[in-house]
Amino acid sequence: MAKKDDSKDKAKGAKAGGKSKDDKGKGGGPPSAAPKEAKQAKGDRKAKQAARADAEPRKVEEHDPNYVPRTRVRYQEKATPALTKQFGYKNPMMVPRLRKVVLNMGLGAAVGNPKIIDSAVEEVRAITGQQPVVRRARKSIASFKLRENLAIGVSVTLRKKRMWEFVDRLISLALPRVRDFKGISPKGFDGRGNFTMGLKEQIIFPEIDYDKIDVAKGMNISFVTTARTDEEGRALLAELGMPFRA
Repeated sequence: MAKKDDSKDKAKGAKAGGKSKDDKGKGGGPPSAAPKEAKQAKGDRKAKQAARADAEPRKVEEHDPNYVPRTRVRYQEKATPALTKQFGYKNPMMVPRLRKVVLNMGLGAAVGNPKIIDSAVEEVRAITGQQPVVRRARKSIASFKLRENLAIGVSVTLRKKRMWEFVDRLISLALPRVRDFKGISPKGFDGRGNFTMGLKEQIIFPEIDYDKIDVAKGMNISFVTTARTDEEGRALLAELGMPFRA
């Protein structure tokens, strides 16, 4: 009699627990909604792909293979003969030339507002026509609330056609829009013919939409040249049209 009572008690306990051994093996319980969500997501994905296929192909503008930026033409036709005459170069390869332009936007405010980085990337890409690189902190500094690997800046390096086009837009369009502009200070040379200048706001570039600006962002622009002295570097940039302060 005692054994029968024990078996009845076990059966009651199994019913009260809600799951038996057979139920555990079959993975009992109510079916999850994950399969339905997966099917719905898959259907949405197929619908998007079909919409893309039906959409018209994006039109790609054809570039003139013979196009040469006018700043480069100015360097070849005017700057090179003028520099050769001024410094008495005996070999055309001795004439200093512009190697690259580096645009750097430091964003210390990104420590408290990380969204500034996203807007900075979009603005630098619009200004230069090239995807910038997000710069991150190399080490943590407690006094500045800075953590290692935290995004704190954006930079881009321009070469060849994009470099010449950016220099042209900077000199012809951006700098004339600076308020109370009195020329660029020539104190930014590093002793080896390279020059760095600073801008307080990004709104001087016509590519920036003033209504979409969240914060005014400054930037540094470095001109890396092959000049051996600051005098040669300044003469090169002056021949390209850089308006240095007297």
